Amino acid sequence: MIIGSGGAGKSTLARQLGDILDLEVIHLDALYWHPGWVETPKPEWQRIIEDLTQRQSWILDGNYGSTLDIRLSAADTVIFLDFPRFLCLLRVIKRRWHYAGKSRPDMSTGCPERLTWEFVRWIWMYPITRRPVILEKINQLAPNKEVIILREPKEVKHFLQKISSSFSS
Repeated sequence: MIIGSGGAGKSTLARQLGDILDLEVIHLDALYWHPGWVETPKPEWQRIIEDLTQRQSWILDGNYGSTLDIRLSAADTVIFLDFPRFLCLLRVIKRRWHYAGKSRPDMSTGCPERLTWEFVRWIWMYPITRRPVILEKINQLAPNKEVIILREPKEVKHFLQKISSSFSS
């Protein structure tokens, strides 16, 4: 599973890993949001995540704190994109202009790209509000789980090169 702030590159990394490892990639945003930016009700969302994590293999990207424990429990590998907030904000601004009036490939149709102050604030506060919770949960994981924390785009590039070379051999 891949977690990190908005704009960290979770969906991009998920697609790249899915191609390399030949695994199904599930973008949680595409399942959570319905046309017109309508949220999935919490009980239904919980069931969806429980069903998804029962599958044999997968790559899930997304945050959604209400189901984080379910995904952490089911995942054998956790990748945390722990990027600086300025980089994440810059990326979501660029993404907003790139997909203006359109839905991203990793988003539900009928949810055109948008940038709200609420989302900007969430990204800005992520290192203070979400990051400590994630790090604490990661530190409590069973020792048989692999945890990878990547702190800058260069580390992601090296990680992908390493995975690619080990799976092409």
